[in-house]
Amino acid sequence: MEATEAEVYRRLAKMQPDPVNQSILNGIALEEERHEAVIAKMTGEEVKADGLRVMKQVVLAKLFGFTFSVKLMEGTEHDAAAEYRELGLYDIAEEEEAHEQNMIDMLDEERLRYSGSVVLGMSDALIELTGALAGLTFALQSLQLVALAGLVTGIAAAFSMGASEYLSSRAEKKAESAIKAAFFTWLSYLVTVFLLVGPYLVFQVDSPDFHGLEPHVQALMCTFAIGLLIVAVFNIYVSVVEEVSFRSRFLEMTGILGVVSLISYGIGIALRGMLGIEI
Repeated sequence: MEATEAEVYRRLAKMQPDPVNQSILNGIALEEERHEAVIAKMTGEEVKADGLRVMKQVVLAKLFGFTFSVKLMEGTEHDAAAEYRELGLYDIAEEEEAHEQNMIDMLDEERLRYSGSVVLGMSDALIELTGALAGLTFALQSLQLVALAGLVTGIAAAFSMGASEYLSSRAEKKAESAIKAAFFTWLSYLVTVFLLVGPYLVFQVDSPDFHGLEPHVQALMCTFAIGLLIVAVFNIYVSVVEEVSFRSRFLEMTGILGVVSLISYGIGIALRGMLGIEI
């Protein structure tokens, strides 16, 4: 484990353009190498790093950022300190629990500075657009009309959210990061919009009924499934990086998503009846 983690930290350090992050990662790698040397002396055995695990952690770092990769790796070794104490290696146990964690907390990754903007864009798009699509689906009962209304609403809302985030950041005296914050909010909202509206573009009017469900209802069910998948993937990321409970965050967002969708469904049915719309 120590040999593998030392190699991972060395690889991640080489990937860093920021000299401070590079220095911190190299420092952790040196500690892991020292732990490896102590254990090697006790056992009389020399080991090599697990190449597959090293590769996995490097790939994760490239995809999701080095903070995610590091915290995921350290999180899987949470029982290591207890094992070291059983072996009488109290210094290593303390370093595993406190020192290394403090060094990890010192890492500064730009993408994490704007995680709040990504959360804002994605969560707003999920809640607002999923609810809107539920209402539109039962009010219009047309794949093309729902897709058109959803895209127009979603794209306009994405620009609106980006502008709001920019003005909010400017008001908080964050002029240097205001444009980036607005961009991440806009992008996360827009990507979520296209993912949620996608089923309405894929299904066709003449698509066969599935267990008695018409195509527009099938599209809505797919949209709900995509929404839940987005919530799950994002909360896995947040739970690792911010070290919070995945279950509580996932259930909270899923509950809000469901309540808003039900309310919008009711509004869509009510307005359709009140306005006498038949399509």
